[in-house]
Amino acid sequence: MNIEEFIYKSPVEYNPNLKGEFSWSSPSNIALVKYWGKKNNQIPANPSLSFTLNNCKTITRLEYVSKQGDSVEFELFFHGQLKASFNEKVAKFFQRIEKYCPYIKYFKFTIHTQNTFPHSSGIASSASAMAALAVNIMSLEKELNPAMEKDFFNKKASFLARLGSGSACRSIEGKVVVWGQQNDIAGSSDLFGVEFPYCLHENFHDYCDVVLLVDKGKKQVSSTLGHELMHNHPFAQKRFEQAHENLSALKQILIQGDLDKFISLVESEALTLHAMMMTSMPYFILFKANTLQIIESIWEFRESTKIPVCFTLDAGANVHLLFPLAFKEQIMTFVEDRLVKFCENGQFIEDKIGLGSKEN
Repeated sequence: MNIEEFIYKSPVEYNPNLKGEFSWSSPSNIALVKYWGKKNNQIPANPSLSFTLNNCKTITRLEYVSKQGDSVEFELFFHGQLKASFNEKVAKFFQRIEKYCPYIKYFKFTIHTQNTFPHSSGIASSASAMAALAVNIMSLEKELNPAMEKDFFNKKASFLARLGSGSACRSIEGKVVVWGQQNDIAGSSDLFGVEFPYCLHENFHDYCDVVLLVDKGKKQVSSTLGHELMHNHPFAQKRFEQAHENLSALKQILIQGDLDKFISLVESEALTLHAMMMTSMPYFILFKANTLQIIESIWEFRESTKIPVCFTLDAGANVHLLFPLAFKEQIMTFVEDRLVKFCENGQFIEDKIGLGSKEN
């Protein structure tokens, strides 16, 4: 699909009788091949692949009522409290999508949103939040255009979510999602995320993710700034090439079920992301001491038990512990005995692969 296909082309005008509400939940996702660096209009500098999560999600209710005028109006409540600090990001999102959803200027929106996990702590809260808002907007578009097909609904929702937060486009549907043009991934696009279009090996059907909350505070560096630091990064071009190579390798791993290769690639990708931050200018270290303690403990545990557990990281201090469901009992004992002491207030989140956004 090309970008012009996402422009809403039906006549748009004020209708005083339109009001209602929708409610959706959208999960966060955890990238295995990392997206780091972007071009204009939220286009990724390299492709990425992620596991969709299940429990770490944003739940958003969108109330809408017709209004006259030529600009979007909204107010946002976060966990029941008016949250003006989010207005700038949401306003920018509406500004970006108005070309594709011109009907939004004839509505006032009241947005009620909440997360099931800590905000701004290295879990992709902007991904789940913007995905949830995008699918609500698409529900309104479907109300205006009832003949819309599900495939178009999902693709445009992903397209819109990307304009709010790049990784949000990977939170619309599917256990495993690819975003970014990749020659050997059928249907892949820079404009939206697509469900992994090949048969996923049974080894990955029930993967678990325990999120170890090393630091629940606000991230030292926003993802937006982090992406900008790639523009003149001395290793950027090689990193972008590496991401393409790793995605091709991961495609085969996910089809063939090789857990050893999965572990090596996923951990290398996580450390590469942080290496790019440490070698940028200005430079940042997003690890905490306890992050490293956890990583070393995982390596020791894996070596001694031969259990196929690995870690990945987003742009923060928290650690995602990835493993097949069959090993959950041993892993949770390991978490309780060895890792929980490195988590802030002993906190962690048990999660697993999910299926994307759901209407409530």
